[in-house]
Amino acid sequence: MNGSMLLTLFFCAGALAGGVLMLVARHPMRVALALIGSMLSLAGIYAILGVHVIAVFQVLIYVGAVMVFMVYVIMLLDVRDPSFLRRYGSTLVTGIIAAALLAAALAAVVSGGGAAVALDADATGGAQFLVQPFSAGFLREYWLHFELTSVLLLAAVVAAVAVIKGGRRNDG
Repeated sequence: MNGSMLLTLFFCAGALAGGVLMLVARHPMRVALALIGSMLSLAGIYAILGVHVIAVFQVLIYVGAVMVFMVYVIMLLDVRDPSFLRRYGSTLVTGIIAAALLAAALAAVVSGGGAAVALDADATGGAQFLVQPFSAGFLREYWLHFELTSVLLLAAVVAAVAVIKGGRRNDG
């Protein structure tokens, strides 16, 4: 087992631990921090796979921008409602069933040798990821989705502020 494989396993364990912590953490800020850890682990996996542009996008866009934005909204909401102190919600049984179905599907894919990912190979036999075709495709096809996401995030912040102001008016 070489160093690359050990790092991949380390980052996979970090992403899995972050996902589990998101499920069991009770405070919204701890859930957000677990999500940040999971996203950083995914960026590490992308970097090891040689897709450095996606790894940088993962850190800059998701960890750097979206998660900071979400943490800001959580702090802005000023969670004083003790409902997050309950250990489990009313959808626990549904979540356990969904997790069991997902685990069964993953086991079926892994045991059957499932879907292999095809990458273009360069002359040396290694996987190739070029920035220029990715950027051109992104700007040609997905620019509107990217911009609409930013508008949606802005609307979420405005809604959070409206909820806070409405709650404070009712409190007296």
